[in-house]
Amino acid sequence: MTPSAPAPHVDVATPERVALSLPVAGIGYRCLAWLVDASLLFFFWVALYFVITLLISDVLGAFQALSGLVQSLLAVGLFATQWLYWTLAEVFFHGQTPGKRVLKIRVVREDGSPVGFYESAVRNLCRAVDFLPVLYATGCITMLLDGKHRRLGDLLAGTVLVREEAIDLDKYTQAPATEAPQAPASPERPLDAEDVELVLAFLSRASGLEPDVRRRLGARMVDRVGASLTDAERERVLSSADATEAFLRARARAAH
Repeated sequence: MTPSAPAPHVDVATPERVALSLPVAGIGYRCLAWLVDASLLFFFWVALYFVITLLISDVLGAFQALSGLVQSLLAVGLFATQWLYWTLAEVFFHGQTPGKRVLKIRVVREDGSPVGFYESAVRNLCRAVDFLPVLYATGCITMLLDGKHRRLGDLLAGTVLVREEAIDLDKYTQAPATEAPQAPASPERPLDAEDVELVLAFLSRASGLEPDVRRRLGARMVDRVGASLTDAERERVLSSADATEAFLRARARAAH
């Protein structure tokens, strides 16, 4: 039996020279996320149509009575609305639309950094081409041929969809019952490789976490790598998410 090919992934090199591997979202994840977003857009247009029928009795007749230029502008506006939906959601929600959030996938640049407005605008503008001839046939063929399951819009924008993986912090933060408790570490003691990897994994995902989860996990990380902090110092470090992550980033850098 021949071994299966390794799953595609994106390698990210952090400033602290620690390599992270982000698994790529396959065509199944992407299709399900698109169905969720398309359903939301469909219900939006249905609701808007019923609102218009309350104001105009014959919507189709009113549309046909418009000039060709106005009809063309309305068609362009329909596409622009959908383009804005995907683009603004990915920019303001860290690479996620509602559908991507449900499927726990995210758009990032090819180097693993957060997607920007330019990349999101280009990849979503190309949906018109990926949709051809119908039902995203061009996009699906491109994803099947590309090693990282990217459609044409991703290839032009330099983006890729990755899956989010949950980190089980309990196995790191809870010491086994058979082990004797360790003495508190001094602030000057560099972190070991396991601590650095755990801190960097948290920092790389912190911006995409819910505020309560981000604050709770940050406090647990501080308890692990800042055991010798005084109560006043700990309170200052935990005063905000930025202060917490700045402390963790400094501890990771001190290891090199």
